[in-house]
Formats: sequence, structure tokens, C-alpha cells
Amino acid sequence: MKGRIHSLESFGTVDGPGIRFVIFLQGCPMRCAYCHNPDTWEFSGGREAEAEELAREALKYRRYFGQTGGVTVSGGEPLMQISFLTELFSLLKGAGVSTCIDTSGIAFGGADERFEKLLAVTDLFLLDIKHIDEQAHRALTGQSGENPRAFARYLSERGKPVWIRHVLVPGITDDDGALLRTRAFLDTLSNVEKIEVLPYHTMGEVKYRNLGIPYRLQGTQPPSRERVENAKKILRAGKYGESI
Repeated sequence: MKGRIHSLESFGTVDGPGIRFVIFLQGCPMRCAYCHNPDTWEFSGGREAEAEELAREALKYRRYFGQTGGVTVSGGEPLMQISFLTELFSLLKGAGVSTCIDTSGIAFGGADERFEKLLAVTDLFLLDIKHIDEQAHRALTGQSGENPRAFARYLSERGKPVWIRHVLVPGITDDDGALLRTRAFLDTLSNVEKIEVLPYHTMGEVKYRNLGIPYRLQGTQPPSRERVENAKKILRAGKYGESI
């Protein structure tokens, strides 16, 4: 089966545990204001590749994976190509490789056979919580937050390990009230292994200029170290505690 691929990274260190071979899929329905890969948005972009081809390429680097590394699929939004993703992960699991998906959950419309098959060959989900409040989520991403929240609950019900990721943007996601509501939501889940606060950065801004896309966060500065630590303290103060 063929999928649409944006790019590959052979030595990822921030995309799950250990050293990861990272596959970035093409296409995403969200338009996050802070997205640093706007070149992954269009589904017609990138290139086509067979699942077998990508599995062979990833396996060339398995000597670097050690006991904890493996393959992470990111995007774009990986779940938009769920059948391709499932075939790829089936090949990798057959070769004994750890599999991980970095997703917002936006493509989840309810539990069905496709998602059950995917969960069977996925070891870990990196789940991006964009904003816990519905109106703010729509303003930030252009999409409802209903599907992402439903996907988080679905993974919890199935007991699939999850690392939560939250991008901290001054004036948008760096609000103590919203952070407390996010923490309250996380407390309803039973499968969170780690919570990561990712400081907003401007490194992707040049891509917007090159693509002729207006950059909505023009002039927004990265959060201070104090605000990052504050967010970590709030999000990790629930039932999971400082251990994560």
C-alpha cells in the first residue's frame, strides 16, 4: 500500500523514547497557529511511498534503536492515512521494532475496526493537547477539539500508553485556568505515562514567508522559563504527580 510522505529523519531524539527513525506523513486538516511544518498541510504534497519501502529504510537504522528506540510516525496528521499506517506498523512489529504515533487525534470519529487494528500494532501514542477549551481550540487550530478529547478517552479505555504534549504559547495556551482544566481532564485518563510542556518557538516562521502564508503569531515571543515551569507544575500536579 502507498502513502504520502513528507520527509524522513534517521536519528530523532525528541519523538518518543530512545533513538527513533521518524516518518513525517503528508496532509493535515488542522491549521494550528504555531505549526512549524505548514509544508505538511496539503494532502497533495510530498511523495508517494510503499509501506514495505519505508519499513526497509527504517530497519537499516535498527542498530541505533537499542532497548528503547524504534520508529515514530508524525506529520501532518498520521491518522489521516490510517490504513497505510497500520500496514507499515504491522511490518515493523513483525520485525520486532517499537512503534509510536505522534498525533492530535483530530481524525478520530469513533471506535471502529480500523482503529482497533492500529492499536494492536502501536506501542505508544504521543498525544498533542492543543487547547482544552472548545472555542479557543477552534480559534487556534481551525477545528473542534471534540475528536481529540474523544480519542484521548478511547486510548485510556483501551489502556494504550500515552505521552501528553502541550505547546505553551504566551497569550494563547499559557493561561493558568486553561492549564488547570487541562489537568482536570488528564485526571480522568488512566494511561498517561508522561506529560511534556513544549515551549513555543519561531523557527518555522520562515516557512510561512516562503509559502506565502500569513503567520498569525507574528511578534509572539517564546514563554519565559518561569512560565514553562509553572505549566509543568500545574499539569503534573494531578493524580499522576511529579513522577511524570
